[in-house]
Amino acid sequence: MIENGYYDGAYYLLGYAIECALKSCIAKLFKEHDFPDKKLVNDSYTHDLSTLFKISNLMTHFSEARGLNKDLDLHWTTVKDWSEQLRYQYNITQTRVQDFFVAVTDKKSGVLTWIKQYM
Repeated sequence: MIENGYYDGAYYLLGYAIECALKSCIAKLFKEHDFPDKKLVNDSYTHDLSTLFKISNLMTHFSEARGLNKDLDLHWTTVKDWSEQLRYQYNITQTRVQDFFVAVTDKKSGVLTWIKQYM
């Protein structure tokens, strides 16, 4: 999408990739045959990445990792403010989406790359 100039769509879908990864981590918190905590379930019905990150139980691991990897910390700063409301905006620049792409997918310090180890 980026290569073909669909910056808005690429930005939007990259954010959803983070959201889905975090929701996957949350789903792993539910044990088979257990009745899930209602608050956890209700809190999971959001697109807010910071909220999802908090309820995914990854914060302790992430605090350690970002202390060791300053680029991961910087990439989270880039990613955390993503919003599903961006689907209604059509002004994402090429530079912004390319920076976001790196923040999400960088092999050593991308946010999605880091989350995948806990999925």
